[in-house]
Amino acid sequence: MINLAISIGAIWGKVWPILVAILYFGFLILSHELGHFSAAKAFKVKVNEFSMGMGPRLWKKQKGETLYSLKALPFGGSVLMDEDEEASDDPRSFTNQKAWKRFVILFAGAFVNILCGVIIMSVIVTMDPKTYVPQVKDFGETSITNTQGLEVGDKIHAIGGKLVYNSLDLNFLLNRGKDGKMDVVVKRDGKKVTLPDMQFKQGEREDGTTYYGLDFYLVGYEKGNRSVGLLAKETIGESASLARMVYLSLMDMVTGKVKLREISGPIGVVTLLSTGAQQAQESATGEDKLQALYAFMDLLLLFGFISINIGVMNLLPLPALDGGRLFFTLIEMIFRKPVPKKLEAVVHGVGIILLMLFMVIISFADIYALITGKR
Repeated sequence: MINLAISIGAIWGKVWPILVAILYFGFLILSHELGHFSAAKAFKVKVNEFSMGMGPRLWKKQKGETLYSLKALPFGGSVLMDEDEEASDDPRSFTNQKAWKRFVILFAGAFVNILCGVIIMSVIVTMDPKTYVPQVKDFGETSITNTQGLEVGDKIHAIGGKLVYNSLDLNFLLNRGKDGKMDVVVKRDGKKVTLPDMQFKQGEREDGTTYYGLDFYLVGYEKGNRSVGLLAKETIGESASLARMVYLSLMDMVTGKVKLREISGPIGVVTLLSTGAQQAQESATGEDKLQALYAFMDLLLLFGFISINIGVMNLLPLPALDGGRLFFTLIEMIFRKPVPKKLEAVVHGVGIILLMLFMVIISFADIYALITGKR
């Protein structure tokens, strides 16, 4: 009996982090669709169905004019109106709404995802014992940047031509360079000073991949010395930085800086989240409470990044995504004439096929990484 209990406990220890990741994904999908749904209801637009998942229905309930359903495959969700129809006699139909109202309804899903991410970031910033700013406080014994012109008191203004708004930007931006070399611009005594081809310290992750990190300490403000304004500024700034990471990562993929195999799909993201949850749980059982706090904050940061990531990705003007529909609606708002529905349907149809093909490729890469431990 004891051995059975130990076995069950060991299995549960591996299963629960995966469940946490899947549930969070479900929450993101639900919040996204609730954004569309709430905006449609606010404008009194008729909603035919609100569903979670894909495939055959496992459960359904008709309430008023809307059918609520739960489907077999735990991927995606939908708010079905009549957005794909060319014409309707119903004044409450989506197609008969003014362009700006349709724009708001389409925008609302991604907005809620981004809002969730901002709320999570506010929790992280408030919980953090210190708020760090991108300014050099001191150097370590093994530092190499202080031999290349960087000085105590320097405020990091830009790395690799990209502005640095907060401490969250630093590690991300310096890892975009080749061989850890980046042009760095600092503010020193009120003037901008350029430090070309600065070499950052190299490290190696558990999977054998190389990364570059900071070898100096940042200026930090203790919890009791932070104003509401500073906390709000950091929350908005770090949320904006996460959104910029999505955009820059996409540009890196298009330009070939990031290989296709390095991109994670749903399977890879669930694996990443479950690993983060497990690490947070392991840290929580240890004696170092500060380490446990930072492990939990790292998990929250993953949650916030994924939420903002999904919101930003959905706003990109790509066929089959909300951003693609927003793009066509924006054209209508500018030129006062809608794009023919048949043309829009063809564009979105091709987009869906390409998106599904892309997801299949990414999923195979995720599965390969799970099996081999390599990308």
